[in-house]
Amino acid sequence: MPLKIYYMTFGCKVNQYETDKIAARFAADGHLRAADIADADVCVINSCTVTAEADKKLRQFISRVKRESPRCMTVLTGCYPTAFRDKAQELGCTIYVQNKDKQKIPQIVCEHTDTSRFAACTAPAEHQTAADSRTRAYIKIQDGCNLFCTYCIIPYARGRLRSKPLDDIAEEVRQLAAEGYREIILTGINLCCYGKDLGGRRLVDAIETVCSVEGDFRVRLSSMEPEMISDEDIARMAAQPKLCPHFHLSLQSGCDRTLRAMNRHYDSAEYLALCEKLRKVFPDCAITTDIMAGFPDETEEDFAKSLAFAEKVGFAGAHIFPYSRRSGTKADLMPNQLDNGEKAKRAAKMSEVCKGTALRYNSRFIGRTVEVLFEREGGKPYHTGHSREYIEVRVPRAGGETWRRQVKRIRITEAEAGFCIGEETDT
Repeated sequence: MPLKIYYMTFGCKVNQYETDKIAARFAADGHLRAADIADADVCVINSCTVTAEADKKLRQFISRVKRESPRCMTVLTGCYPTAFRDKAQELGCTIYVQNKDKQKIPQIVCEHTDTSRFAACTAPAEHQTAADSRTRAYIKIQDGCNLFCTYCIIPYARGRLRSKPLDDIAEEVRQLAAEGYREIILTGINLCCYGKDLGGRRLVDAIETVCSVEGDFRVRLSSMEPEMISDEDIARMAAQPKLCPHFHLSLQSGCDRTLRAMNRHYDSAEYLALCEKLRKVFPDCAITTDIMAGFPDETEEDFAKSLAFAEKVGFAGAHIFPYSRRSGTKADLMPNQLDNGEKAKRAAKMSEVCKGTALRYNSRFIGRTVEVLFEREGGKPYHTGHSREYIEVRVPRAGGETWRRQVKRIRITEAEAGFCIGEETDT
């Protein structure tokens, strides 16, 4: 009798990739995906612990599972039980699995359950990949981090740098291309560190490997560290037609004093110079980012510098969040911690600035034609997808037809901070 398994993923695209691989293994063994918690025999929870808010959401979800499905086996994995083993035990889950063992979850569940129900649970599942059920597929090419930013718990939760060999990456891409996926996203905990453990390989080697695979798909990069992209890397990336002109460069702060306190390995001038180089080689490329507000000892002057820098760069999009204390990090012990109200106030101000820069970026496309890969329908009044620059584009639906998985030429007619409106065109 197959089990019904509910999956819940918190945090980054790497976690989503890993959850999908766990689900693929369970499916290969004949088990089913539960659509509702109340129907589940097992709930696999892949956690994030990058902020205190992430921890709060995790606790709330576990309470919900216990309330709605009290007989359900709960399997907690991911960064929270890896970084905070003792605290995780207090959540009252059935099984705890650290990051390094999460792909063994089907076997671990087997060992805690009637083995007659898991007759095939130790059989290998070949060519597992993590794919978006719509049009986009994620490939994790790197895990771990060696940088130890003072605010970050992830090196302790994910361990040291580990890179996937190029041949393995190429095999995953060939399978996804054969299955008809139209966009492949390279992801990792610290993507730009790719290859340092593989005899001097670099991220651009992985990009070239992926782009060389035959197929009708485009390639996108997830978050990157700005100090690890050289002029040679940019030139080699520009030679790959499949690569999307979208670069998510994690900034964290536009103030050099704060960057030093964070143990970031660049300053604002170096960051701006990289943006200018990318824009020269990739005209109208989208540069998006992450910015933290309210780091310990961040003065009003420091924050004003960060605001001004965000305005100067002109981000196409930004993830803004208040600093969150994490026990076990150096920043947690720093003096002059800001109160939550002040951190929220600064985050709101930064969000307003970045909404303005996003609107200005999107507005430059009004009257222009972009290629859009459509992803979502769902009965909504718009066909929705993303351009190569990762602009969300909405086109009013004229009937019941679906555009999902299709690439169409769209002329942009209106722009907002978070999306654009357009119409199909032949030109």
